[in-house]
Amino acid sequence: MRVKDYEVPEDLYYTKEHEWVRVVSKDKVIIGITDYAVKMLKDIVYFSLPQVGQELKFMESLGTVESIKAVSEIYSPLSGKVIKVNERLFTEPELAYRSPYSEGWIIELEPKKLDEELKLLLKAEEYAKLIQG
Repeated sequence: MRVKDYEVPEDLYYTKEHEWVRVVSKDKVIIGITDYAVKMLKDIVYFSLPQVGQELKFMESLGTVESIKAVSEIYSPLSGKVIKVNERLFTEPELAYRSPYSEGWIIELEPKKLDEELKLLLKAEEYAKLIQG
């Protein structure tokens, strides 16, 4: 689905803070920041990301994204353990801008309360309404 100039994939879950979640299995989700977020940030120059093995709590900061304009927190949409970090973002931070829903993913997480916390996130239609203003 497209909203204005932003892509909003219908198979993802979203936060009001502009993170997305792709459920791969009950033991693995992929997390990133939305097309809307990267276009608002514009020129992304740096990511600060968690360590593999780090435990994250629901809507706790997992790191930051830095653009020429600002530094923004990235929040974990789910609780769980970091199982993989997209290390390409350290040398190619622009991946998040070019391909926010595929190559520009941020972390893979082993969720602790998947079903419970997914209910607290936005579906694509709800997120689309949020970014429409």
